[in-house]
Amino acid sequence: MAMEVSATNLVDPVSNVLKWVLLAVAVVTFSVLAWTIGVTYKEAPPFPDRFVTTDGAMLMTAADIQAGKAGFQKADLMDYGSLYGMGSYFGPDYTAEYLVRLGQLTEDNINKMPALTTDRQTTVRSIMQGQLQGVDLTKRVAVIPNALAASMKTLQGEIAEKLQHDDFAKGWTQAYSLDKESARQTADFLIYSSLTTVARRPGTTTSWTQNWPFEPSVGNTPTTSTFHWTWISFCFTFFAFGLIIWIYELYLNDPDDAPMDPVFANFRPLTPSQRKIGKYFLVVAGVFLLQILVGSIMAHYYSERTDFYGIKIDSILPFNFLRDVHIQTPLVWIGLSWIGAALFLAPAISGREAVGQGFLVDLLFWVTLFVVLGALAGNYLGIMGYIREGWFWFGNQGMSYIQLGRFWQIGFFVGLALWSALVLRALWPTFAGLKSATRQFWTGAIKLEHLLWASTVNIAVLYVFGMVPLTGIEKSFTISDFWRWWVVHLWVEQSFEFFAAAITAYLLMAVGLVSRKLAERSVYLEIILIFLGGVLGTGHHLYWAGEPGMWVPLGSMFSFIEVLPLVLLVIEAIKHHRLIRNDPKFKYGLAYLYVVGAAFWNFLGAGVFGGGTLNAPLVNYYEHGTFLTLNHAHTALFGAFGLLGLGLVYFCLRYVAGDRYAFGEKLGRSAFWLYNGGLVLWILFNFFPIGWPQLDAVFEHGLAYARSQEFYDTTRFWQWMRFPGDVVFALGALLMAWDFLLKLRPLLPSVLERTFPAKLVPEQSAI
Repeated sequence: MAMEVSATNLVDPVSNVLKWVLLAVAVVTFSVLAWTIGVTYKEAPPFPDRFVTTDGAMLMTAADIQAGKAGFQKADLMDYGSLYGMGSYFGPDYTAEYLVRLGQLTEDNINKMPALTTDRQTTVRSIMQGQLQGVDLTKRVAVIPNALAASMKTLQGEIAEKLQHDDFAKGWTQAYSLDKESARQTADFLIYSSLTTVARRPGTTTSWTQNWPFEPSVGNTPTTSTFHWTWISFCFTFFAFGLIIWIYELYLNDPDDAPMDPVFANFRPLTPSQRKIGKYFLVVAGVFLLQILVGSIMAHYYSERTDFYGIKIDSILPFNFLRDVHIQTPLVWIGLSWIGAALFLAPAISGREAVGQGFLVDLLFWVTLFVVLGALAGNYLGIMGYIREGWFWFGNQGMSYIQLGRFWQIGFFVGLALWSALVLRALWPTFAGLKSATRQFWTGAIKLEHLLWASTVNIAVLYVFGMVPLTGIEKSFTISDFWRWWVVHLWVEQSFEFFAAAITAYLLMAVGLVSRKLAERSVYLEIILIFLGGVLGTGHHLYWAGEPGMWVPLGSMFSFIEVLPLVLLVIEAIKHHRLIRNDPKFKYGLAYLYVVGAAFWNFLGAGVFGGGTLNAPLVNYYEHGTFLTLNHAHTALFGAFGLLGLGLVYFCLRYVAGDRYAFGEKLGRSAFWLYNGGLVLWILFNFFPIGWPQLDAVFEHGLAYARSQEFYDTTRFWQWMRFPGDVVFALGALLMAWDFLLKLRPLLPSVLERTFPAKLVPEQSAI
């Protein structure tokens, strides 16, 4: 096999040390994360058995609240508004809005009381804050003062009424899946969630959510811990920057005089499994276009909530369903681009085809397609109320990014596990090769190929944690959200980065740009930093949703480390770009244009717009739940992982063309620059012009106002200005889809090849 050439057998002492450091870091960070499970379960906001008035009248029970959480998920309210700032930013943040409403109603009720002091307004506010902050959630029976109790009953009716009626002026479509009783229980859950943000933990002056959201009217302001750890984390980050650059210069920036191992220097005949990958890439283009279409409709909702250019679509396509599709489809097309690329490249790496690999590649494709189409249909039918009893299994689970019903989630995991198994048998297609690879794992002789496969296992295994508990609904939103971030954050900041670092390093080595020694040194250091920041860095998502206060220091310190491997990626990208420009015969220029672009946007979107700024506790306290998070999400997810996925597709397509067919780069390059132009237009004319005034509004008036329709109405012009970026970006996707179709002709059925014959003239160009 190609991986058995002499260059792979050289022992590099630096890589050997880094390898064991990586193992230690992985064990320690995941052990600490495992330890936090028990702490989170212990310190999550508790449920009193009953909430009662001072005369013993029942307000709500723990069973009502827990049934209400199921209603919240069943109606997919998290894809219209947000809870604890988690979810969609189109509607209100329920916790903030109902917290302020509770305060207002309680003040009104207190005002009706006789015998207040002359400084009436100060007294009313002080009593209101005392009643809200004094609710003790640790008692089996929580006795609620009369003024607050009356407010809770009033608010319960208001929320239940809203849930069951359309309000198209706010882009709200009624919760078809809820009846009168489940709507009332959902209201109880939302009121309870709001109480957790203001009720103080016993013996402290902080709420269960560290005094988030910022709402001065009810006495919620930042904690001293939030101040302290912001300053400490910035100091630590600047120190870490210097340390990492010093290590890089000392061990990774030497002249690369080690033997090269250019596995892809020559084009081999395509194997049966490689010939079956084309349909993966066509689906990538199709799903990507669907995401853009749905995203454009969503963006229009912000500027014109009652209709879509005069067409009344609210009752047919509710906003929460559109958002569901919009955030699920990138996981599909990015995932398929990585799955297809790994399955295509693995036989080229090993130099042989595993028996029956082609059939299994086909099987994985059809299984994946069945799960994706079934999940999207289930999500719609669940939201529209057509699936009521089996919604948990086949409908919409209502948790952002993992909305798939449990049946579809299990199917998706089976697909990921099958992908990992297929990559394994493609890299080591014979039993002897697998036995040798296994022996290398246990003896420590780990190479890039081992890391590449291990990253696929990592992606598959972590998805399991989004299914805790497996057969039912977790009663606590805090604990549900904790497990949700085990998938969402760990996938993006740990698993995806792990795969991206491994595949990028391998391709650089395989095309002859760097030696195996330097590639392995670089990837080990990057993955060490990825594990350090990506695992415990999960904590920056857990500051304000009821998790233990330890996440403020732990999350802030480790999430700032996330920026460090991104800096290395940019340094490496600049160096490799120079190597490519100096080689006019380089064959993979278009693919590496996308890879270099991914490194840039990874640093800007995930680093500058995310870990380098928004993760600081004091910044995040005010910014959480605003358009600045949308800015980070779009530039990081597409810019970092989307562009990398498209680059991998173009790498495979170049290999398909080989020396037999022309490989034009004009369409692919045009698409690349249109994507970049669209991202820049979104930032300059939508995310920033809305996000910064929204941040000001939080600071001046509180989060409830900043997320209200009243505030969004002041940004109507900038909501419309999303349109230019959408058009430019969509043009790039259309060009790319057409380019994919043209370049896949050698793998398409003969009738299409005869209709669109490929030129048999090789064409090469550099980046």
